[in-house]
Amino acid sequence: MAGREKCAVFGVRSDKPVFESIYYALYSMQHRGQEAAGIATYNSGINLHRDEGLVCEVFKGVFLEGNAGVGHVRYSTSGSSDVENAQPLVINYAKGSFALAHNGNLVNTEELKHQMESRGSVFITTSDTEIIAQLIAQEHLRLGDFIEGVKQAVNQLKGSYSLVILKGDNIIAVRDPWAFKPLVLGKLDDSFYVASESCALDAVNAELVRDVRAGEIVVIGDTLQSYRTRKERKCHCMFEYVYFARPDSVIDGVSVYGVRRKLGEILAREAPAEADLVVAVPDSGITAAIGYSRASGILYGEGLIKNRYFGRTFILPKQAERDVGVRIKLNPIRSEIKGKKLVLVDDSIVRGTTVKRIINLLRDFGAAEVHVRVSCPPVKNPCYYGIDMQTPEEFIAQKKGVEDIRKEIGADSLAYNTIDSLVEAIGLPAENLCLACVNGSYPIKEEQLKLNV
Repeated sequence: MAGREKCAVFGVRSDKPVFESIYYALYSMQHRGQEAAGIATYNSGINLHRDEGLVCEVFKGVFLEGNAGVGHVRYSTSGSSDVENAQPLVINYAKGSFALAHNGNLVNTEELKHQMESRGSVFITTSDTEIIAQLIAQEHLRLGDFIEGVKQAVNQLKGSYSLVILKGDNIIAVRDPWAFKPLVLGKLDDSFYVASESCALDAVNAELVRDVRAGEIVVIGDTLQSYRTRKERKCHCMFEYVYFARPDSVIDGVSVYGVRRKLGEILAREAPAEADLVVAVPDSGITAAIGYSRASGILYGEGLIKNRYFGRTFILPKQAERDVGVRIKLNPIRSEIKGKKLVLVDDSIVRGTTVKRIINLLRDFGAAEVHVRVSCPPVKNPCYYGIDMQTPEEFIAQKKGVEDIRKEIGADSLAYNTIDSLVEAIGLPAENLCLACVNGSYPIKEEQLKLNV
């Protein structure tokens, strides 16, 4: 049950109906998941609507009553892309019911599942989210107090998880003790919000109060209460800053836009190129390209136009879908690139297939030279905490050096940022970042050894 979840969660408690707020918040985080969406609200019971598709498709003509609710957008998780694995997940048990939405991926899933099945648990989905939900229910039944049940349940989880739970008209938010996944707390008047990214708070005009702390449980009820679970070394996912988060978000006090711009500036300093134009791979390469242009003095221009009605090729589950996606998604502007030497700035190279196709497109449209600059260091190792990079065979940098990769993708030159440069741009201590995909150092070592057997 190896997972590959990269989703978004949202929760709100208010004195007014919350459905529209959840809808707009999920819409603002659509980049984090395009396969399914769901909302659960409380109105003398839990109302749930979820389905496969984009937010605007799933909730067309839908309205759910209630002044408290949680929502989720899903990118293929631990489990298949079936509607049964869409979230939020509602659990009904002897002490009532609750809805849970999860962004993250556990690394002790099989161990927990085996233990729970030995106690009589039966699972109806293939998602690790159901394991979390059933574990909370079991601990609630054992201890008699829901929050104590949540505490005891999450203390048994190993891996990445940001949770939002709807229990009655209360919202409970939980962030794992490593703080792999982002989770923020917001406020507007007397309403409190939790979200995977601060851009969702902007969408509902709420103020960013702070990040949910590593290992913290925040209970939003008549008052705001905070509890702590176990303490671990903070390991914020560096890929959030490089690629996945929206550039207008702030994660753990750091501007994503600022990080990406600085990554481009460092690239210009460390890997200059003689060129006429800096071109970005849109959208996630744009900010780094702007930074490269400003630092190098080379003009920035739009050499590639993105089809705004097509999603991210990286998060399409199958390679065949990604290949078709590149052709539909991007188109060069011949008048801007013909006869010019280009610096093509991208956020990362994982498999190498996408950038190779883009380089071929640029050459077909008349580019004289294409010098590739990559803001992320070479990605070499699988991610077990939530990015869709599961096997070493997926990484072009696993067995090839920079020069071999340059030849493979057909670039005139190729340069990456270093790990030190990445840490410098983010501005957080290296020991507080998860860099496993670029340096192979996994924060949860015991369980990683089990996964690699």
